[in-house]
Amino acid sequence: MSIFSRLSDIVNANINAILARAEDPRKIIRLIIQEMEDTLVEVRSSAVQTLAERREIERRVAAALRDESEWERKAELALSRDREDLARGALQARAHAAKMRGTLEDQLSEINRGLAQQNDDIAKLQNKLADAKSREKALVSRTNIASSRVRLRERIYDERMNDAFSRFEQVERNLDELEGRADSFDLGRRTLEDELAGLEADATVDSDLDALKRKLRQRAGGDPASGNASGGGRSLASPEDAQS
Repeated sequence: MSIFSRLSDIVNANINAILARAEDPRKIIRLIIQEMEDTLVEVRSSAVQTLAERREIERRVAAALRDESEWERKAELALSRDREDLARGALQARAHAAKMRGTLEDQLSEINRGLAQQNDDIAKLQNKLADAKSREKALVSRTNIASSRVRLRERIYDERMNDAFSRFEQVERNLDELEGRADSFDLGRRTLEDELAGLEADATVDSDLDALKRKLRQRAGGDPASGNASGGGRSLASPEDAQS
């Protein structure tokens, strides 16, 4: 079974259990990283055992090769002494050693393929673990922000909060009424500032009225259509001039 299939089974089982209990999403993030770290340690430990097994098989292959060479030497020696029967036996022993070496070499090839796959899986798992750790802070930060928003919304829409604001509004209405009662005592009373302001307003109106009178006199005195010559006819007098 691939380590990723096994890891997926473990993580999914634990995540489903956490989701069923509606637990904090940060626990899921930490769980995934923890499972990856534990799996990486386990796979490395398994790789160490496989490497030890490979070294053992390599030693046995080397011993089988030495046996082959030794039996061949003995077969040559037997033939040199005209002992064909011994030479035949030595060759049979060499063939047995060669067969054993072939079996060991097949095992060694299988182990090497497994180690290559393990090495590839470990590299992939290390990359995924590094990526998970780099994203953990961002995910935890998003989770904290979301949790804070939920708590804030819960407080905003809490009935106790609404009651508190209703009391604030009642206090404001009471204060408005109190200020209105205080202002009512000043109704109909003219202060010194009010009287001075009235005098200033009257003075401004009088000044504007005098200016308007002068303008009308100047217009009447210099208008040819009025039937008066320049400097000869009787000028139009204002009611104030007639009284004087």
